[in-house]
Amino acid sequence: MNRSQFDLAVGAFVALGILALLFLAMKVGNLTGFDTGTAYVIEARFDNIGGMKVRAPVKSAGVVVGRVESISLDGETYEAVARLRISSAFRFSKDTIATILTSGLLGEQYIGLEPGGVSEYLVQGDRVMKTQSAMVLEKLISQFLFNKAAETPGQTK
Repeated sequence: MNRSQFDLAVGAFVALGILALLFLAMKVGNLTGFDTGTAYVIEARFDNIGGMKVRAPVKSAGVVVGRVESISLDGETYEAVARLRISSAFRFSKDTIATILTSGLLGEQYIGLEPGGVSEYLVQGDRVMKTQSAMVLEKLISQFLFNKAAETPGQTK
């Protein structure tokens, strides 16, 4: 093997490594799986979205049915407004419940949709009326500590 063939092999190996790192970065950043199919956008309002990010998955029964399109703050009610792009292949009833959940070791947050039983379905521009905000670990710990401090010795609940 002469010098130019060796340099070519090393260059190809380095290029493959860079492509693998790029693919991994896109996978971790939720940039893969872009769906160009038809979809409808609905809105869900939460008191607290925790660490939710744009392009976070929207799942139902563990299956990705859409993505978070945008997150904003309503200036009047001070609620977080998440716009969800849902694939047209999936229909959810008007009494669907949207919950912010956490998965994985890295704590990736996603929105879980739990369908209800009403025969009317959400359509473009509708709002999910029942939501459950993210559980904030700091709030839970401080509430636990406050309750423990409020108890006096000798009292039982």
